[in-house]
Amino acid sequence: MAPVLIGYFLLFLFCVNKIVECLYKESEQYVVDLNTKKEGLLKKKHHLIEQKRIVENESKEIFTLFEITKDITKSFNEKDAFEIFKVKLAEHVKFDKCELLDPLVENIKELRKVKEYFVFTLQGKKRKIGYISVLGLPELDKEKFMIMAHQFALALRRVKLHQEVEQTAITDGLTEMYTRGYTFSRFEEEFSRAKSKKISLSFLMVDVDHFKILNDQYGHLTGDKILRKIAKIIKENIREIDIGGRYGGEEFCVILPDTDNKGARYAAERIRKAAEETQIRAYDAVVNITVSIGVATYPKNGSSVTEIVDKADWALYRAKKRGRNKICVFGVYDE
Repeated sequence: MAPVLIGYFLLFLFCVNKIVECLYKESEQYVVDLNTKKEGLLKKKHHLIEQKRIVENESKEIFTLFEITKDITKSFNEKDAFEIFKVKLAEHVKFDKCELLDPLVENIKELRKVKEYFVFTLQGKKRKIGYISVLGLPELDKEKFMIMAHQFALALRRVKLHQEVEQTAITDGLTEMYTRGYTFSRFEEEFSRAKSKKISLSFLMVDVDHFKILNDQYGHLTGDKILRKIAKIIKENIREIDIGGRYGGEEFCVILPDTDNKGARYAAERIRKAAEETQIRAYDAVVNITVSIGVATYPKNGSSVTEIVDKADWALYRAKKRGRNKICVFGVYDE
């Protein structure tokens, strides 16, 4: 009986051992599976972290581009806008020198051949609006630079559009001189300046002689041509600081800062003489044109813009009465 019991006991131990071995192998496989899953989760975690970093960097880039455009469009001045762009560019890209070049620059082809320079074309809606030349731009930063430069091009288009709209608003369409409204807003500014600095300021009223007769005789197209020519003569014979505008009809006006009536008389004579020497072809005819000019000066002839304009207008009336193609200075009767 005892051997049988021992046999059963040994068989029991064998079975238990086999069961333990199976359980051990299963537990080992479970641990391996857990480790595999753990490694997979870790890889997934690292991948998600990397994706997060990429997304954060891309978000940062997008935010940077938005900031560049937002900051640049705060300015409606081309030079100021480019200075803002350069500051933002320096925060993200390495370079030695960065310049904004005119779209009509002549040496752009030669500049592109220089290895150290990278030239980016700023493209408007229908035409080139300029170039950006960068010295010492690393190859790795070129793509980033181009993205930022594209954003600057968009902002620059907005700046130029604003300038064009503003210029259209203050410029007479026919003569390309300043409108009456803008001219007189500038007159008020210059008058205040002359008053505070106690300096002279002169005003010319210019009228095309016999314009109605010429307009009726040769037609409105010739009349328009005469007005454009007189506007060009005025612009070519005044200083950069002077302000020329179309007063209305065939009348023009010129504001002469820091100019007494003697200087104004000289400026008026330049305009009168240039007009007298000008001929305009109207079909088969040649039209001679002349102008009459009235001159008034602050503070000698008045203490307000209205008064100076009235005095210049009165002087112009006297110039016409005296036979036209004349200059009359208010208060001067011996010429």
